[in-house]
Amino acid sequence: MKEPAGLLQEILISIITLGILGLLMWPRVRDHRAWRATVTPLASIIGSGFLVLGPILSHSYGKYAPMVMLLLCMAAYAFGAAIRFNIANIDRHPNRSASERRTEYFASWALSFAYCISVAYYLNLFGAFAVKMTPFNSPVNAKLVTSAAMILILAVGWLRGFSAMERMEQAAVSLKLAIIAGLLAGLCFYFAGKAGQGSLVVMAPDETGWTGVALAFGLIITVQGFETSRYLGSEYKPDMRVRSMRYSQWLATAIYMAYVVLLTYAFDAETIPLTETAIVDMMKIVSAVLPAMLIVAALSAQFSAAIADTSGAGGLVEELSGSRISPRMAYLMLVLIGLSLTWFSNVFQIISFASKAFAYYYALQCGIASVGAFREAKAPIRGTAFGAFGILALAVLFFGQPVEGAG
Repeated sequence: MKEPAGLLQEILISIITLGILGLLMWPRVRDHRAWRATVTPLASIIGSGFLVLGPILSHSYGKYAPMVMLLLCMAAYAFGAAIRFNIANIDRHPNRSASERRTEYFASWALSFAYCISVAYYLNLFGAFAVKMTPFNSPVNAKLVTSAAMILILAVGWLRGFSAMERMEQAAVSLKLAIIAGLLAGLCFYFAGKAGQGSLVVMAPDETGWTGVALAFGLIITVQGFETSRYLGSEYKPDMRVRSMRYSQWLATAIYMAYVVLLTYAFDAETIPLTETAIVDMMKIVSAVLPAMLIVAALSAQFSAAIADTSGAGGLVEELSGSRISPRMAYLMLVLIGLSLTWFSNVFQIISFASKAFAYYYALQCGIASVGAFREAKAPIRGTAFGAFGILALAVLFFGQPVEGAG
């Protein structure tokens, strides 16, 4: 039987999770226009990356993990600033130059390809978490579940479209954010207990110098997702899209920083093998209810994100090809790419591939922003900054390296 203190902690974690879920599902919050605009990019930023990033950073960077997390968030905010500038600039100057339109065309193709890789990333995590707490927990079975999920998404998209599944997204997002609140509460309790015993952990980094920088470059996708605000033009005006991206990045940064600080100094990462589901093994030490909750969060987050990106990729390819490639054919190509990545790469390699694909997209967006800023006589400094952000994105593209996880 659990000790009273442990039982009270489980009850508090459950109450906090249910309370946040109730708040997010409350119609006045759920239907508030500003929150709806913010939750779309927020859900993308705090998605799959949240589950894998904490263990990766604590294993790789030890006591410096929070600093690396902050740098990742700052880099993402810089790329977001360029995209926010483009949103406002297009509204002010809808008649852009031929070079800007051409660069935007290539950026959109880059984004559609990035979506293909990110779907593989989401669904590989889906497969890993689906078998984690079952007797069938093995890499091969995880890949089989991933493959089945890809084929299911292809069948639904091919035969019926994604409208039915997309209606599930709002509930999935609210559930995921509520479980993350419960996770942070559990980590706070555990951290406080370790601090009270004087047993917080300060680990030396495994990755230093250039290898540490290259690894961080390969993790950009874990804080990606803010760019979704760029493509909500049919639903929100430019100023709302700009604010929604900014608010989502602020809130995501606060959540990520709290998560990484609590995880880094409360756990001896070397005692838990680094796998894509390492966070579940860590939470088994913290709470009896959190591992199962994390599995639910992972499955809902991965599947809803995969549906959103599959739908987005299909729509983009149809638009960019002038309807020569139908969404159904785009879904087929996406799934074939995803199956190849699933069976010939591991999750950490896919994370790195996806980071590179999104970095190329960000580099092009930064280039567009730099040209636009230099055209405005009052913004040469901003134009130079956007150019520097573009160079950073290219560095991520060329030098990002995958994590070496446990076999």
